[in-house]
Formats: sequence, C-alpha cells, structure tokens
Amino acid sequence: MKRLGIFVLFILCAGRLYAQQTPQRLTLQEAVETALKNNFNIKLSQNNATIAKNNVTVGNAGMLPFVTGDVTSSNSVQTTRQTRADGTINNISNARNTGITYGVNLDWTIFDGFAMFANYDQLKELDKLGQLGLRDTVQSMVANVITTYYSLISQDAQIKALNGVLATSRTQARYANDRYKVGSGSRYDLNTALVNANLDTANLVNQIQQFRFTKIQLNQLLMRDVQTEFVVADTIIVDEKLKLADIINQAQVQNPSILAGQINKRLAEINLRQIKATRYPQISVTSGYTISDSKNPAGFARVQNSRGFNYGLTASLNIFDGFNQWRRERNAKLQIQNAELNYKQTQQDIEATISNFYISYTSGLELIKIGQSNKDLAKRNLDLSLERYRLGNITPLEIREAQRAYLDAQSRFSAAQYQSKLAEVTLKQLTNSIDIK
Repeated sequence: MKRLGIFVLFILCAGRLYAQQTPQRLTLQEAVETALKNNFNIKLSQNNATIAKNNVTVGNAGMLPFVTGDVTSSNSVQTTRQTRADGTINNISNARNTGITYGVNLDWTIFDGFAMFANYDQLKELDKLGQLGLRDTVQSMVANVITTYYSLISQDAQIKALNGVLATSRTQARYANDRYKVGSGSRYDLNTALVNANLDTANLVNQIQQFRFTKIQLNQLLMRDVQTEFVVADTIIVDEKLKLADIINQAQVQNPSILAGQINKRLAEINLRQIKATRYPQISVTSGYTISDSKNPAGFARVQNSRGFNYGLTASLNIFDGFNQWRRERNAKLQIQNAELNYKQTQQDIEATISNFYISYTSGLELIKIGQSNKDLAKRNLDLSLERYRLGNITPLEIREAQRAYLDAQSRFSAAQYQSKLAEVTLKQLTNSIDIK
C-alpha cells in the first residue's frame, strides 16, 4: 500500500518534471534576420553573384585592346675566325655579344564577326542568372526557416494538449486513489488510471523529444549553437486571401525557375550568334614602339641602336574547316529548341505544383474551421467526463475515450493549421514573394 501511494504521488507530479525557466522568446522576424546574416549558402550565393557581376565588362567581352610592355635581353660569348676579302685573317676570342630590346606593343581585334557583342550580352545574362540564383537561395532559406518555426508552434500546441490530457489522467488517478482508500473504488480502476497516466507521460516525453529535435534543426538553420534555448510564438496565422489565378500569373513573371528558363533560352540564342561569328573575317591591328640596343664585336656594326614605331593589320577568313561550322550551328539551333522545351516544361511543372499546393491550402483552411469547433467541443466533453467520473457516473474506459477524442481533435486542428501555413509559404516561395507574417 505504501509503494502504491509513492507511485501515485510520482504520477501526480510527473508533469512537473519538464518545467524549467522560460528562455528568451524568438520571433519569426528575428529568426529570419539571423539566418540571412549567418547562413553559409546565402554567403556563397552572394559571392557567386558578385563574381558574375564583376565579369560584365567590355574588356572581358573582348572589345578592348591588349597593351603589353616587353623586354628581351640576349647575351653570348663567341670565338670567331674571320677571313676578309683581302685575304687577311681576324681572330676574335671570347667576344661578348649583347642585345636588349624593349618597348610597348598593342594588339586589338577590331572585328570578329560581332562575337564580342554576343560575348557582352552573354556576360549580362549570366549576371542576371547569378542575381536570380541569389534571390532563389534567400527565398528557399527563408521558407525553410518559416516552416521549421511554425512546425515548432504546431508541436508546442500538441505538447500543451498532451499536458492537458496528462492533467486529466492525474486527476483521474487521484479520484481513483481516493475511492480505493475509502473502499468505494476497485484496485482495477486505480491501476487502470495509473497505467493511463503513465502512457500519457510517455507520449508527452516523446513529443517533447521531437520538439527538441526541431529546435536543434532551427538553430542549425540560424547557424548558431544548436543547444541555444528559446521559445516560439503560440499562434499560427494563415493568410486566407490567396487566389489561384493571381498566384499562377505572378509565377510567370517572378518564379525563379521560370525566369532561369527564359535566361537559359537567351543564352542558347547568344551561343548561336557566337558560333556564326566565325563565318566572318577576323581583323586585328597591331602596333608598338620598340627600342633596341646591341653590341657585336665581330660584326660590321659593332654597336647598333634603333628605335621606332611599328604597325600592321592582320585579317583571316575561315574558308573551310571540314564542315565543323555547319555542325556547330546545327547543334546550337537544337540547343535553342531544347531551351524552349525546358522553359515550357518548367512552366507546366510550376503551374501543376501551384495547383497541388493550392488544394492543400484551401483544404487546410476548411479543416481549420472544422477543427476549431471540434477541439472546443472535445475539450468541454473531456471536462464533463472528468466531473462525471468523479461522481462515479462513467467508467474509466469512457473517460479515456474522451481524452483520446480531445487529443485527436487538437492534433487535427494543429495539423490543419500547419498544412495551410506550409502550403501558403510554398505558394509564396514559388512566386518569389515570401513575407514573415
């Protein structure tokens, strides 16, 4: 009997094992701002976007000349035997010959079949693709933070419901224990109440464990100590104003995948321009100013100095290259067709994804309305069942069913809220318009 009393006391106090000092509240806006500041993927995307932007220059496109400063030094030691026209012989041993040439040279392609303009257009499109990739990375990260944050809210609501069920089980166990002590209740009813309370405690422990796992996941997204403690808000507010037609239209002009498809199509067209450029002549000009000093003890001019300006023109034309030009152009045209097909396929995939998530969104809104009503009714029914159990009007099985009904109603309500919010966030991500409300 003494052991039974200790066990009952443990069950009645079990819910307090998880009480702790409330840590600092983390708002959704703070979570998003922290992730934007610390996330490695965003920093990598920022660097890649900056590289693409830095590459957009006329020099990188090949429009500007190359100017170099050149210095050439040559030295030799030679032994020379010379027989002159008059028959005399001249022997020179270990003669040191030196020469140095230096100057400035310019090389400028002034016409390459308009390829340089195609190159510049290509660099600008790659810059747009880099910026688009950065925005997509930011939106994906923000969506991940938001959905994880609201998952914590949903799980916290489930913990509160389990705490409520456990409180009912503890009260039921206390009533059963009081009855057993005065002889008006059976040992079976008391044991059943204790088993139920123990099961509810285990369910609460499991839910708290999952909640802690998700907190670690959010801390990881925020790039901070995964053991950082925090509490989240307690309400999920779903935007109920989304319209399917508006979302689809907005996606056509803002969805990152669709915009990337447009850019890839333009890049394929630019590639064809670059290939066709080799059909035209390639014209370059060269120029420079050179200074030369040389010493040759065995030569007719033992010391020679020269300086001057030089210039020239080079032109070349691809007359025949084994039909490779035709092959490259044909393949480039096929790549344009592929880019167009990929673009249309992406449009269709995005519209299908939007339609699916919109169904989930609207279904969730309906389930929220039903779930709220069911949750309130189940809670009132649970309170009434507990009072009837206290009066001895219902069996332990009946109150257990009331507990399960309440927990099920709470779970369905929380799941509906999270389902609608997840669909809402995904729809806004697909239209590149996520907010943090």
